[in-house]
Amino acid sequence: MTAATPARTAAARPARQVVARFFDRWSLIVYTMLAVVYLLLPVAVIILFSFNNPAGKSNTVWQGFTLKYWADPFGPLGLSDAVLLSIVIAILSTAIATALGTLIALALERYKFKGKGLMNSLIFIPMATPEIIMGASLLTMFVSIGAPPFFPLNALTILIAHVMFNISYVVVTVRARLAGFPRHLEEAAGDLYANEWDTFWKVTFPLILPGIIAAGLLAFSLSIDDFVVTNFTSGNTQTFPMYIYASSRIGIPVQVNVIGTCIFLIAVGSVALTTLAGRRRQR
Repeated sequence: MTAATPARTAAARPARQVVARFFDRWSLIVYTMLAVVYLLLPVAVIILFSFNNPAGKSNTVWQGFTLKYWADPFGPLGLSDAVLLSIVIAILSTAIATALGTLIALALERYKFKGKGLMNSLIFIPMATPEIIMGASLLTMFVSIGAPPFFPLNALTILIAHVMFNISYVVVTVRARLAGFPRHLEEAAGDLYANEWDTFWKVTFPLILPGIIAAGLLAFSLSIDDFVVTNFTSGNTQTFPMYIYASSRIGIPVQVNVIGTCIFLIAVGSVALTTLAGRRRQR
């Protein structure tokens, strides 16, 4: 018995090593897949229930497959206006925030000036501030102005609020791209008699473009689905998230799932095209 114990121990070591290698190789992959499934499960439910044929106003129980809501995605009264307003505000706020945020990121990353440390700290305040506090503060500011176009509250006040909280995310994203920027390429362009304007558009801008696109997509996503800040700064104006909140009391129509599915597919398609374009550019 004493002689057999070391033999069994030696035979068990390869088995433990195989298990350890299997765990080291597949544990991270399995964990990542489970995390992705957990994140995408609500989206899958939205897509599935966009084909549902509910018996009443509530779209919470599967009743049967139908395509009639896809054929008439803007059927409910007021839905088309809410979606159009959300898209317009998201596009405008993304364009303004991306342009301003990119310039701020370049200034903070490239130049030294008085108050730079304070500016770096202030950039993170909108990201760290709870949305309900931010919305209440903006509402107080607009009401204190008490004159058009900032009061009564309207689409312009929503646009100003969205630009304000989007700038911080754009600055952080673009600065991450600028952190490892190869400055010697700009110096080489200067040696070849290129002025600062040509150097920026032909050297700097193409290299930081992936970061700018990523910042723009993030800003668009944050703008089109914002509810808390919008609820404080909208007045009688109704965006798509506010339409969903108002409809939840009587039953959210299936068309909301249809539009949500379309927005998700467009966002995923944009990211996929951007990724493919980046890989082709690298090749």
